[in-house]
Order: sequence, then C-alpha cells, then structure tokens
Amino acid sequence: MEDMEQIYEKYMPQVYKFLFSLSHDIHLTEELTQETFYQAIKSIDSFRGDCKLYVWLCSIAKHLWYKEIKKKGQEQLEEVAEETLIAKQRTEVSAIQKVEVLELHKIIHTFDEPLREVMHLRLNGNFTFKEIGEILEKDENWARVTYYRGKQRLRKELHYEL
Repeated sequence: MEDMEQIYEKYMPQVYKFLFSLSHDIHLTEELTQETFYQAIKSIDSFRGDCKLYVWLCSIAKHLWYKEIKKKGQEQLEEVAEETLIAKQRTEVSAIQKVEVLELHKIIHTFDEPLREVMHLRLNGNFTFKEIGEILEKDENWARVTYYRGKQRLRKELHYEL
C-alpha cells in the first residue's frame, strides 16, 4: 500500500474534480475533499483491494456528499439540485444546442463500456484526457480516440453536427 502522502498527492486532484462536479461549490468541495482523505486514513485498514483505490476514495467522497445534502434539508436540496442542473448545462454538453440534455444522456447510456464511461467522465466530470486515461488504466491518446469515437457516434445518432 502506498503511503498516504503519496496517495493524497496522486488522487487529491481527481477526488476534488469529482466532488466539484457534484457540488459546484469551491469551498464545499475543498472541505469534502479534506474530509474524504481524513476518512480514508481512518479506515485504510478496511480497504480490501476489491476495487481501484481511486474508486474507493470516490465512494467515500460520494457518501460524504450525500451526507452533506441530507444535512442541508429538503429546501436546500432542491436549490442544490437546480444549481447543479444549471451548472451542468454550462459544460461541454451545452455546446450541443437544440438537443435536450436528457436525450443526450439516454443515447450515451446505450453505449457499451468503456465508451460510456469515457463520455460520462469527460462531459459530466470535466476530466482531462490524461486523467481519464489514468482512471481507466489506459493512456491519454486512448482516451482522446475513445471520446472522439463517442462524439462521432453521437453525431450519427443525433443527425446533428457537434
């Protein structure tokens, strides 16, 4: 097992981006990122290695995010959901004018893995191709080519020029 400082240096930017894609709040993202690694340190002995370390860290982060949402209450949850929807519309998905985001996600959902995961990480997580390659244990060029193929498939299925 890598020492926690190396784990932090390697995965902190990815966990931060993952949490930011959920919260769209810099301060909350920083707080939850720190809490994620604190919880990871406390429970590192329970990490069985069934999944990648990054996936385990993101599951801790997601749990903390859900806990935060629950703490804010129903009214704030609706506000957060609305703000999240607005922020997601500003991502690369919004470049596809005239196509509802829901339709786009329905089409992407029909893609086989790893194409679906690459598209999701790039469009929703705003990860770089290098980071996508690292997450999926491939190289940056593979991530670029896979994403390009996904865009081409979307063009074909949407009959729309991206």
